[in-house]
Order: sequence, then structure tokens, then C-alpha cells
Amino acid sequence: MRILAINPGSTSTKISVFDNQKDIFTLNIKHSVDDLCKYKSVMEQYDFRKSVIIDELNRAKIDLKTIDAVVGRGGLVKPIAGGVYRVNDLLLRDLNAEIMGSHPSNLGGILAHEISKEIGLKESFIVDPPIVDEMDEVARISGMPEITRKSIFHALNQKAVARRFARENRKHYEELNLIVAHLGGGITVGAHQKGRVIDVNNGLDGEGPFSPERSGGLPVGDLVKMCFSGEYTFEQIKKKITGQGGLVAYLGTNSAYEVSQKVAEGDIESLRIYRAMAYQVAKEIGSMAAVLKGDVDAILITGGIAYDENFCAWIEEMVSFIARVAVYPGEDEMKALAEGVFYALKGEMEIKEYE
Repeated sequence: MRILAINPGSTSTKISVFDNQKDIFTLNIKHSVDDLCKYKSVMEQYDFRKSVIIDELNRAKIDLKTIDAVVGRGGLVKPIAGGVYRVNDLLLRDLNAEIMGSHPSNLGGILAHEISKEIGLKESFIVDPPIVDEMDEVARISGMPEITRKSIFHALNQKAVARRFARENRKHYEELNLIVAHLGGGITVGAHQKGRVIDVNNGLDGEGPFSPERSGGLPVGDLVKMCFSGEYTFEQIKKKITGQGGLVAYLGTNSAYEVSQKVAEGDIESLRIYRAMAYQVAKEIGSMAAVLKGDVDAILITGGIAYDENFCAWIEEMVSFIARVAVYPGEDEMKALAEGVFYALKGEMEIKEYE
């Protein structure tokens, strides 16, 4: 069984081809700020990203007609339980309408559906979308009745890494209490209690640590003043929070690697901002330790920035008193996507309908 997995991220589009569970081709197609800033919205990036995917598969001499199934990273749809979902008309409608917010992962199911149609396949899939919602009720209360905290995070990778850690330690995921920090274009930190993510920051648009291109949580009073200053439109403020916040706002790049290189070269401002990002991640981990009442088996650090040993060390020196820290650089997301569909098509996992 040959499976094409597609994962649109904020700064890249990852594609993988698996023969059963063996990865035979993986490519992380990076997109610069210049590539993406010409598009007013994520949905406008569809043709660009689809073209890049097809071009790279052709360049790798992978015949699209040999693909048996296509799976995309799930987007910001209605809150649902984890699992494998068939892409249906309702799912496509909600992805296009961006009903829970704008994010590149919204393109995952759409790209999977359209490429499947071109190949002649009758169905396509998503697995564990970012909107997987297992939060405790108390975690939803924000402090303002009109606003409810939402579960929007890197569910696919967080759960994949947590299960990997459990397997390596001969445990079941459902037996452990873990804190998982995903460090990518967005940053999310989740409290995993016996297989459920009972609290997590909304890493999409204004909670938790700042990230390469997102502002994270901001002083609310100052933000309100900015909103009503007359200097910015609604869309400009949204862009400053998601897309042009974080490292982009301070240092002009969404590449943590570039920033780490400048730090190594002795750039003081890069060091100041980069350490502040690590500081905020560690602070968020500390808050999730409180959620778990201090009963934490391990802290797992994952995502692309986890390749930076210095960045991880800055976090570890602040949180190692809570529990041991394990680092899983990169992402298990592509394997998790392909495995979900593989086991579903074998009949070992349920294929769910989005309703």
C-alpha cells in the first residue's frame, strides 16, 4: 500500500511517500517570508502549495498513479475526538470557511482531496487534526464569559511523540502523565494526563509563548489600545499576532535556524530575543506542571527547533526540577499520518465521518 502524506505548516510543506509503513521519500519544502507574504490569506496559498507538491513528486520520479491513498494533516475544524477521518463535503466546507481560524493545516484535507481526485481515488483522509479537544472543563474558562479557551494545538505530533516515549519505556500512553512542548512555526505546550490532553495553550492566535512568527500571549490592555489607535485595520492586527509576530517582528525572520546562527556569531539582540522565547516556553511548561499537580513522568520537547541543543538546554535548566526531560527533534507527524491511514485501511482502526 503506497500512501502520500501532506503536511502544510506555517513555514513549510512536508510531503512523504510510504510503502506500507516504510518511508521511501520525504521532503520538507521550505517557504520563505517572501514566498508567502504575496498571499493575503492561507487559502490563497492553495495553488502555490499544490504546484510545489506535484513538481517535487515529479522531480523525485514518483508516479502519482502508484499512490493508493492520500492523507493530509487535519485543519481547524469543529472540535472532535482524535482518530482517522474521511474527507467529506462538510469537512471541506468547514476547512474552506476556516470556521475555527486561519492556519496552513486547513489546506491539508483540501490538498489531499484534490490530489486524490486527480489520481482517480474515491476517498482521502485526515488524522488527528489540531482541533482535537480533550480539555477539562475548568481549563476552558478564560476570565471573560464572552471568550472560551479553545483546544488548538499540534495534536498529531504531540500525541505521536508521547506514544513513542511510552513505547520506548514499555508503558502505555494512557498510563503516563506527560508535558509535551512542540516547538515549530507555532509553539504549543500540552498537559497529557493518562492519554488525554487536559490543557494546552492555543498556539494559533494569541496564547502561550511567542514563536518564530506568532506573538503568543500579549498584555491585554496595551493590545486594546493598539487596536483602537486608528493606526491599524483588523486584518493588520491579526497579521501582527499570527504571521508577523514573534521572531519575525523582532528580528525580521521566521527561521529559528538563522537566529541560532546569529547567536553563535555573537549577535547580542538575537541572543536576547531567542533566550526570551525559551524562557516563555519553560514558563508554559511550569504552568502545565501545576495542571498535573506536580505528578509528571517526563517533559518531552519536539518540533523543528528541538534540533537546537542550546535552545533545549535553556529550557531544561529551568524545568528539570519538575521531571526528566527527553528531546525528540523534528516531527513524527508524517509517520503518524501514514500509520493512521495504513491501519484504518487494513480495518484495524475505525474510519470516522466528520459530522
